[in-house]
Amino acid sequence: MTPDLSPVWISLETSVTATAITLVLGTAVAVWRANRRGAGPAILDGFFLLPLVLPPTVVGFLLLLVFGRNGPIGRLLLHFGETVVFSWPATVIAAAVVSFPLMYLSARAALEQVDPHFLQAARTLGASEWRVFRRVALPLAWPGILAGTILAFGRALGEFGATLMLAGSIPGRTQTIPLAIYFAVESGDNQQAILWSLIDISISVAMVAGMYYWTHLQNAPRARLARR
Repeated sequence: MTPDLSPVWISLETSVTATAITLVLGTAVAVWRANRRGAGPAILDGFFLLPLVLPPTVVGFLLLLVFGRNGPIGRLLLHFGETVVFSWPATVIAAAVVSFPLMYLSARAALEQVDPHFLQAARTLGASEWRVFRRVALPLAWPGILAGTILAFGRALGEFGATLMLAGSIPGRTQTIPLAIYFAVESGDNQQAILWSLIDISISVAMVAGMYYWTHLQNAPRARLARR
């Protein structure tokens, strides 16, 4: 009998989609935060980092309050005949929320390490703020942003509690690899749990190794120029 590999594809689709969302949102928020000081942005920092310190089940419960049928977004979606809870988009939302802090922290730290003299020199030459960011700040901060992307992907791939609360564990629809491992152990099927664990580890290692290899290829020409 052909094994059911749907948890693998659901996990990969969920993790890639959630990572893409957090890459855009995390970097955008980090750019906004890097240029602001004061109590207001600091309070927002605490809000942005909440999913990092709260238990995943609490995060999932809060998301359920927001996206459930009686929640503000849930009621709005019901007017259009749509619902998020116990669907694949719910797995993406849960994974994106819990992985966002890692992306945000990495992007913010990377952007804050960029020498402001480079940015000011580009502005002096007449570059717009968008061009300064795209041509100067982003290339210099990219290694840190890439590291945040890897961390966000790994966190999204391993998300369990928030996904279970918001999306449930529906085989073929919302059951990711961590959920498949949990229910395999619950049913006493340790061999199946080991198999899913090995697949999860293989995906994570392949992702990290691939990113490292790609980064090495990108930096190799610069290293050769520096030695000349």
